[in-house]
Amino acid sequence: MTLVIIGIILLVLAVLGTPLFAVLAGLALVLFAMSDTGIVVLTEEHYKLATSPHLITIPLFTLSGFLMAKSKAADRLINVSNAVLGWMPGGLAVVVIAACAFFTTFTGASGVTIVALGGLLFPMMVQDGYPERFSHGLITASGSIGLLFPPSLPIILYGIVAMASVDKLFVAGILPGALMVGVLSIYAMIVSKRSEVERIEFVPKEALSALWEAKWEVMVPVVVLVSIYGGFVTIAEASAIAALYVLIVEVFILKDITLLPDDSGRADLASVIYETMVMVGAILVILGVAMGLTNYLVQEQVPMQILEFIRQYIDDRTTFLLVLTVFLLIVGCMMDIFSAIAVVVPLITPIAADYGVDPIHLGIIFLANLEIGYITPPVGLNLFISSLAFDKPVVYLYRTALPFLFLLLGTLLVITFWEDLSLTLVRLLVGG
Repeated sequence: MTLVIIGIILLVLAVLGTPLFAVLAGLALVLFAMSDTGIVVLTEEHYKLATSPHLITIPLFTLSGFLMAKSKAADRLINVSNAVLGWMPGGLAVVVIAACAFFTTFTGASGVTIVALGGLLFPMMVQDGYPERFSHGLITASGSIGLLFPPSLPIILYGIVAMASVDKLFVAGILPGALMVGVLSIYAMIVSKRSEVERIEFVPKEALSALWEAKWEVMVPVVVLVSIYGGFVTIAEASAIAALYVLIVEVFILKDITLLPDDSGRADLASVIYETMVMVGAILVILGVAMGLTNYLVQEQVPMQILEFIRQYIDDRTTFLLVLTVFLLIVGCMMDIFSAIAVVVPLITPIAADYGVDPIHLGIIFLANLEIGYITPPVGLNLFISSLAFDKPVVYLYRTALPFLFLLLGTLLVITFWEDLSLTLVRLLVGG
């Protein structure tokens, strides 16, 4: 009875706007206090988190992303994408998808992508003749489209929490992520043709000029991936190389970011580092308290109890994956991705293993679901961020995002039931 009352109180606090990490922390502390184990288990698990070799990659890759987001990297990358892809049907729309995927990959936060690129890309699309509704929907849906590409922060966090190989997860996400980008691109081409959007002429000289101007940013993923999969460095070392590389490029070579605040209107390095660390701190706090709650659930054998319950109604792997998809879509639209990873992953991994789901493939299924959850009504995070960014009612964003949601849901089913899409490159490039 006491536990029910506590649960109701915490639920009311959450509805009233109490930060989710505070609710999770309160619930974990109360549950451990009522158990025989005590709170010592929390400190043991947090020690494991603190000593994880991949933990340092979180602030370093996030810093790389924020440095590019606060510089003029977006302008340069959009220029080169437009020069190279603009001749295609739906060229600018494909540029939007590619640009959003690139920035989401490095920032790990779709909100940053929508805010940083939305105001720049939307006027360009409308000017080129794309319908406003389609343009709003495309930017909203593309805000989280890069989460499956390396070095995505959610992939790293998933690997830490699930104790899965981050190297394999990086490779496993490439083809499913490319499939999502491809599906949205094909739809963009169809809309472009219907709207009679004019294509720009491909001029090799202009394309080479734009590529040369953006050469430093274009090389960032090359530097990261070649250094890791060439066997030169570990992921942690690659994150340090990426952060140092981007810092030198944006501060000292291109000088888009100043060392000290001035009147030029450019961001200064201290403010960028401050914003980065605020986000990293929030992630670590969420991860820490969520792990406390999941540790209690694991200790009390909740996953095993859930598994026994599921076995009564689900006999085969296909049905389990369908139920898991629905569950994760609900989780994705109700929780931020970092809390979802910390709370849900330890619960579903033993259950999925019992149904024969490969742990690396499970990671891609999980992240793909949560990626789509960002645009799933009624509370998908991207819908509200776009509502604020474009000054539009959130119900309007529901309507604009629906075609993209249905397309991505179809793609999600392919990713979920075609295991080789995730694992083929892993076997070829990493092994195992």
